[in-house]
Amino acid sequence: MIQERQSPRPQFESMLNQYQVIRRNGKTITFDPNKIAAAITKAFLAVEEGSAETSKRISQVVDELTKQVVERCIQRFEMGRNIHIEDIQDQVELALMRGEQYKIARAYMLYREKRAQLRARKAAKKQIDEASSINVVHIDGTTTPIDKTQLIKVIEEACEGLSETQPQAILNETLRSLFDGISIENVARAMIMSARTFIEKDPQYSYVAARLLLDNLRRETLSFIYRREIQCTQQEIEQLYPEYFASYIQRGIKLKLIDPKLGHYDLIRLGQAIKASRDFQFTYLGLQTLYDRYFIHTEDTRIELPQAFFMRVAMGLAINEDEKEEWAIRFYHLLSSFDFMSSTPTLFNSGTIRPQLSSCYVTTVPDDLEGIYNAMKDNALLSKYAGGLGNDWTYVRGMGAHIQGTNGKSQGVVPFLKVANDTAVAVNQGGKRKGAVCAYLEVWHIDIEEFLDLRKNTGDDRRRTHDMNTACWVPDLFMRRVIEDSQWTLFSPDETPNLHDLVGTDFERTYLAYEKKTVENQLKNFKIIPAKTLWRKMLSMLFETGHPWITFKDPCNIRSPQQHVGVIHSSNLCTEITLNTSKEEIAVCNLGSVNLPQHINEYGLDHAKLENTVTLAMRMLDNVIDYNYYAVSTAQQANQRHRPVGLGIMGFQDALYKLRYSYASQEAVQFADYSMESISYYAIQASSNLAEERGSYSTFSGSLWSKGILPIDSINLLAKSRNGYLQQNQGKTLDWENLRNQVKTVGIRNSNCMAIAPTATISNICGVSQSIEPTYQNLFVKSNLSGEFTIINPYLVKDLKNKNLWDEIMVNDLKYFDGSVQAIDRIPEDIKKLYLTVFEINPHWLIEAASRRQKWIDQAQSLNLYVANPSGKKLDSLYKFAWQQGLKTTYYLRSIGATHVEKSTIKLNQTSKLNAVQSNYSVDIQKQEQACSVMDSDCESCQ
Repeated sequence: MIQERQSPRPQFESMLNQYQVIRRNGKTITFDPNKIAAAITKAFLAVEEGSAETSKRISQVVDELTKQVVERCIQRFEMGRNIHIEDIQDQVELALMRGEQYKIARAYMLYREKRAQLRARKAAKKQIDEASSINVVHIDGTTTPIDKTQLIKVIEEACEGLSETQPQAILNETLRSLFDGISIENVARAMIMSARTFIEKDPQYSYVAARLLLDNLRRETLSFIYRREIQCTQQEIEQLYPEYFASYIQRGIKLKLIDPKLGHYDLIRLGQAIKASRDFQFTYLGLQTLYDRYFIHTEDTRIELPQAFFMRVAMGLAINEDEKEEWAIRFYHLLSSFDFMSSTPTLFNSGTIRPQLSSCYVTTVPDDLEGIYNAMKDNALLSKYAGGLGNDWTYVRGMGAHIQGTNGKSQGVVPFLKVANDTAVAVNQGGKRKGAVCAYLEVWHIDIEEFLDLRKNTGDDRRRTHDMNTACWVPDLFMRRVIEDSQWTLFSPDETPNLHDLVGTDFERTYLAYEKKTVENQLKNFKIIPAKTLWRKMLSMLFETGHPWITFKDPCNIRSPQQHVGVIHSSNLCTEITLNTSKEEIAVCNLGSVNLPQHINEYGLDHAKLENTVTLAMRMLDNVIDYNYYAVSTAQQANQRHRPVGLGIMGFQDALYKLRYSYASQEAVQFADYSMESISYYAIQASSNLAEERGSYSTFSGSLWSKGILPIDSINLLAKSRNGYLQQNQGKTLDWENLRNQVKTVGIRNSNCMAIAPTATISNICGVSQSIEPTYQNLFVKSNLSGEFTIINPYLVKDLKNKNLWDEIMVNDLKYFDGSVQAIDRIPEDIKKLYLTVFEINPHWLIEAASRRQKWIDQAQSLNLYVANPSGKKLDSLYKFAWQQGLKTTYYLRSIGATHVEKSTIKLNQTSKLNAVQSNYSVDIQKQEQACSVMDSDCESCQ
């Protein structure tokens, strides 16, 4: 039998009077290490009894664990921090768990939790009694005592159906935040903030916080619509929704916030079709994002409830349909179920008085002063109404080129890029999002070396663009020269005017002819450098500044269905749009994304549901083209002439979790292939069916579509041009022959059908992982324009709960290891493999999966690459691999910085581990800037 310790141990006697501990009542007592030893001993007594030998062994373990706890406490004391008794108990739990004393730790935690619940019940009773004296100030200025019954009712309703949540805990936390004279708005805010604090303990609290925010939104919205303070439950709003909806539309029209055409709908029918219960689908991040930036408001008061928001968007998209109520209801169900989500501009503006619904605009800047500044004006107008911009600058002559009008020399493209940068900053999309633009330059342009320096923090600031993205437009010939270690010649486009318009073998033939002219002294403004030197600088700047992105000219053009009527000169802001541009045409693309995990069932991919979703989504995207407001006439002409759309996906990582596939696996690669094949098939089929109903787009004749060459078939064209430098899988599983014949015979409605955008915000709305991104971290704090949000992986939590591994210690370990599970020994290996985070996945897996998707996509995909410990050799290999795998574009390179902090330094002894984790595991705290699709949701111009 282990004897409890009653007297101080000698090694701690000198510490007894040095430090003070804060008790729960706020008073202080002397720090006594023996109490720590006694607490640990009691935990052992609750679980183990045995021989004298066992007692001796346990006594030694208690000594070691106590020593660890004391050392950690002393570290805190010496840093000048006060220690609360709860902090000491936290350290005891951590020491037990990391010392692999799991049963003892659990006994200690259960006892501690039992005591905490007892104290909470006493405190809650006291708080409720004290709350009787709290008065609340209402919207009209009147004051009433707080309605404790209503408070409890709202919190309990928010927790209804969420078994892992504790209404009492939220109530207790809320009551601590209340004070006499508090406003009704701040009472609601206190409940929301209280629920937020528990999200890291269980993802279900995110839904609780969302429902409490929803309760506040109902009060705000209904009080405005009905001109009196109204607070109702979810059950009550289900009865009120149809009446409210009609009133909301009419009020929005009077306020000139909603298009008067929406008043011509059968509002009663639409109101009755609304599913109010879908308000409970939101996570806190999703609903708060909508609340802050999407819901229609007047004077900072929201007038739009979530289901009214989705119906308003659907009504706009159905406004030109013959049976507009029928289609509006169908569109509404698709959006409100989260099976598909339109892009951010569509959600912002559909059904409003200025319906600018398009996501991306791609322009070509001409080589004359008037054309350059007209392009700047176009940028401003397009950015004003929430469009992301991609500018092709390759036509603009380089530094040192002759200017005929003044007989002077050009300063090159860089000074104009500085003006474009400042224009994007000045025009911030109505305050909803920052203006965003990406400049593209082909790598044979003589200004390319200075272009690579644009994002550096050193040098002449007049030749830097700190707010604008940059990307290199890379022809295949350059990549071959790099691989073959050959020379590369830089030209000024005024001396090589047709080079930018040529691709593949035509480009190579003409480029070689221009190189010959340099030898013959027929060109004046050129430079010859080793191709590897330029390539290394591109990769070096990409690592150092995050720019320029690497995009590939020839696969974009050679596989383009529209190569018969123009040239793709660049991509867009997020590198997924590949459409023709010229002086006469600004390319436009309308985006939306299929929520992939919503189409996974117990058998895998649900084809029937997926086909229905894609068919409806393609109709919605096609409707955007005719309904859309165009700030620039050249954009309208191009969009209505070619009718391109970009159907993408989001939640790819969630789908893998549901299928139990690790992202770093061949199963994930095959699923990327199969799922994208299915979406491609149904998208092309839907567009062809629309062509049968509405007619093909005007430039269909002569396109690859008209020749029966589908995206999967166009790989052969690229392989022929590459002459061996292509390693892209061409396997297929569906009946493409019949679809190929249908497209040739019937036609197709849209010149382009697919593009995978970052989905930076709409995935937050739907509560799924972004686009095709792996999990960033399993537990982290996300910051965006709506604030800071705790994000925790619900799939991981569920798996750990099933294995009885989810507890406070696990939460602390996840925080300690920045959301990684790899160093936590008590987590099984199969779970570790499934829940790899971005920097724990070999980036070649990302490229493999992207290559499989790319073969089915007629445009491109926003593909971020993550390299934990980058080197020149790694980046060289990675981007060459991306090119050889047939990718059209890449997006951000994300890497972990060189600064490491070792968080595990104290060891139990020479053979055992302190934490039940790898004691040499390093956690990086310095990272480069994040991509918009990972952490920084300021950059949301595509979605």
